[in-house]
Amino acid sequence: MKEKLIDKIRRRKARLAVVGLGHVGLTTATMFADAGFQTLGIDIEREIVEMVSSGRCHTTEPGLDELLRKAVKEGRLEATVNTVQAMKKADVGVVCVQTPVTESKEPDQTYVQDACEAIAQGLSKGKLVVIESTVSPGTTKNLVASTLEKGSGLKCGEDFWLVHCPERIAVGNAIQDFVENVRIVGGFNSESTEVAVELFKMVTKGKILTTDCTSAEIAKVAENTFRDVNIAFANELALVCEQIGVDVMEVVRLANTHPRVNIHKPGCGVGGPCLTKDPYLLLHPVKKRGFRSKIVEPSRELNDYMPDHTVKLVIEALEEVGKDVKASKIAVLGTAYKGEVNDARNSPAERIVHPLMESGGKIIVYDPYCEESFGARKAAEVEDAIEGADCILIVTNHKMFEKLKLRRAKALMNRNPVIVDGRRIINSMKARNDDFLYVGIGCRA
Repeated sequence: MKEKLIDKIRRRKARLAVVGLGHVGLTTATMFADAGFQTLGIDIEREIVEMVSSGRCHTTEPGLDELLRKAVKEGRLEATVNTVQAMKKADVGVVCVQTPVTESKEPDQTYVQDACEAIAQGLSKGKLVVIESTVSPGTTKNLVASTLEKGSGLKCGEDFWLVHCPERIAVGNAIQDFVENVRIVGGFNSESTEVAVELFKMVTKGKILTTDCTSAEIAKVAENTFRDVNIAFANELALVCEQIGVDVMEVVRLANTHPRVNIHKPGCGVGGPCLTKDPYLLLHPVKKRGFRSKIVEPSRELNDYMPDHTVKLVIEALEEVGKDVKASKIAVLGTAYKGEVNDARNSPAERIVHPLMESGGKIIVYDPYCEESFGARKAAEVEDAIEGADCILIVTNHKMFEKLKLRRAKALMNRNPVIVDGRRIINSMKARNDDFLYVGIGCRA
């Protein structure tokens, strides 16, 4: 059976069913279709299925819309809401559904379990199931394998194969990441790994590293947890520098000249679908055994505090120039969670805009990519947001904000203008030379 599927993969005759057409799933389905595989994309949202079926991309990802149109036009990519029927036709099922955490920071495995229950009904001997969704360690070996076996009556590792191959793509660079990044293939057993390696060889130029499925799961969440912890260190360093009266960016610049030091950039908070939840996925299995995190969880808490700290900086900066936040107009630049994307998931902007609105300030937001305003009035142009403002608050590191014309901004603003730089993208000396009160994360002097 294994050799038969490998042969179909090598001849690009294997059919794929990709469950979940969010950012990861749509990229995965499109890239396999572009590589010549007949691909079925599945999503529970009919609107998404209709868009994909007509060759329209519902995410903003450079280059993906063109590849999607081409794949649909040439008949290599179709979309449906029926996972069971799609899996019956497919040789490979790929799970790309969301894996959020609950309000109590526990993994919500509903989407993965639902997807696997549907796949199981369409599963037959000689097929491969790939879990790309980021999951808590042990999920593939336990929840996924047992769900597939129970629903199909087949034996995992013998009748069908199972791997965890975590996605490693970033919003805004998904196509290049999909093709060039190192892929990790963690197999339920060695045969599962062997089949999956042949599959990913067909779509990636990067190295393929093999391991067991649980190690692959931990590696994925460890990657994002490391980044979150590094950012937390940078943020704590910023808070220290604020107290001492030096600029954290100068400190980071100097420290990073050491060949073994790479401190990340501090900021007004961490957002997005990964860094805000993956640390909790990592800790979940061991917290049940009484393990108490001394680094990971406190780091997550510190990063969650930074939006509150940013609000505090705004209020204090306005007071320093003799203004009350209740009588001030604040132009919030950016609602996306990071620069050059339209994605507002878990954006720090939400936890900044809401308190400022509650404080009585007049809040106007502007984002060139993102439609989300979090309840504030949205300006059509950056100058509309800045005009008559008392404070410019930079929340997202869009490149256009780095190029903000400060003298023009000052001319549009009220007297004694303030800049609070939550992303440290404005030249502080230039801002001060242009008669702004400049306050940045890690720089209050």
